[in-house]
This record gives sequence, structure tokens and C-alpha cells, in this order.
Amino acid sequence: MGGKYERQGDYLIPCLTVPAEEEQPIGIWGQRNLDYLKHHCKVTYTNLLTSGRLNAYLADIDRQAQERFERLIEGMKQAQGITEQ
Repeated sequence: MGGKYERQGDYLIPCLTVPAEEEQPIGIWGQRNLDYLKHHCKVTYTNLLTSGRLNAYLADIDRQAQERFERLIEGMKQAQGITEQ
């Protein structure tokens, strides 16, 4: 058997570690996507978590959603003739 194992009673349990990942700030959109992944896309969530890419994925989703939200707000302002004054 390859890898490291730890004996617990009569069983050999594999010593698994999650790869280190760079911490990035995650806003509301990333947190909502995390909740969605946990409840509706469990395989995708597990794959991202175990590969060490979950935080980067959520930060990217958050950035894209924030940009889209800001464009939507600007479009609504222009459509209704709202200014900063």
C-alpha cells in the first residue's frame, strides 16, 4: 500500500491532508455560492476542497458577481435618469 497510514485498533487509516491554499477575501456572493455548492453540488464542493482550489474559486465567483452587480446598478441608474446629486 502506498502513502502513510496510521493504525487505529485493527484498522489502517490513511493520513490525509488538504493542500494549503492562499487565503483570499470572500464577500457575500462567494459565501452564497459556497452555501449553494455545499447543499446542491456536493461533488463539485468536495473536489474543489480536496484539490485546494475552493478559496480561489469562491474569490473569483465573488469578483465576477460584484462586477456584474455594479454594471446592473449603473444600467438601472441610466435607465431611470438617476444622478449622484
